[in-house]
Amino acid sequence: MCGRTACSLGADNLCRACAYRDRRGRRRQPEWVRGERYQPSYNKGPQSSGPVLLSRRHLHQDADSSERVLMDMRWGLVPSWFKNDDPSKLQFNTSNCRSDTMLKKSSYKGALLKGKRCVVLADGFYEWQQQQSGGKQPYFIYFPQTKDAVDEGTEGDEEWKGWRLLTMAGIFDCWEPPSGGEMLYTYTIITVDASKDVSFIHHRMPAILDGDEAIRKWLDFAEVPTQEAVKLIQPTENIVFHPVSTFVNSTRNNTPECVAPIELGAKKEVKATPGNKGLLGWLKNSQEGSPQKKENDLPKWKSQFIHSPSPKKTSASVLQQWLGKQGEPAAKKHKA
Repeated sequence: MCGRTACSLGADNLCRACAYRDRRGRRRQPEWVRGERYQPSYNKGPQSSGPVLLSRRHLHQDADSSERVLMDMRWGLVPSWFKNDDPSKLQFNTSNCRSDTMLKKSSYKGALLKGKRCVVLADGFYEWQQQQSGGKQPYFIYFPQTKDAVDEGTEGDEEWKGWRLLTMAGIFDCWEPPSGGEMLYTYTIITVDASKDVSFIHHRMPAILDGDEAIRKWLDFAEVPTQEAVKLIQPTENIVFHPVSTFVNSTRNNTPECVAPIELGAKKEVKATPGNKGLLGWLKNSQEGSPQKKENDLPKWKSQFIHSPSPKKTSASVLQQWLGKQGEPAAKKHKA
């Protein structure tokens, strides 16, 4: 399943990270719709809002369906046919949608057949592994990152050089209050059986679209019919992960500590080593400082992979360097 994500990029960098080529081969960046509503976060849960990609034609009928826009939508699909004036009165959980029933359940079938397909964007997602002791160990799961992923480049660069965003297949819908009012855009994340590498954490995972061709086919509902698009919904092995602190368990915690790798088996804290001293020092400073830090106030630290006996499939060193270049979303600081 997928019940928690992180998306820490600012609005402008999200556009750059989602650059694509349209039907004519022109390199473009998606434009924001209601971008002022978007708030970066290291800890997004259902009922919060998050960034999604969709075809511009959903908003403008004469638009090229290969053109993309970014929109901040609420997580947890509210079907267009829902009659109550309060969407929170929906009696069932729609944050995730199983791939094997999405064309059967009325909550999703109508929207899917109308081509309301979207791509949910995130740095990565969190999943909790059930422990024999009865507790749960959280993991952060994301795309493998190249060594130059810490370099954002400049605004005029041809290509985005920063963190590669995780691109998850979703379905969205538009709900209008029966008594009138503003349209509410909401989405659900499609889930599939977990791939072999992550099945030890949880038996379900989000349907991840790996590469721009898959994204193009999923979004371009005018050119790619539903029955062809759903063939893209498959588990992927092209992901990495690392354990993180239970600090992420509460959505009230919204700092880089949520995604920072930890050493499994450490009783209270990770011991300082030459490789991870930069990470630990930066986290300590961020906790002691103001939770309202601006992006330029953050130190540009570097550190190496925090070695952990398990799992070994990780890009944690790149993540640590990337975090050092990002602004910290406003949040309550962690009390020691």
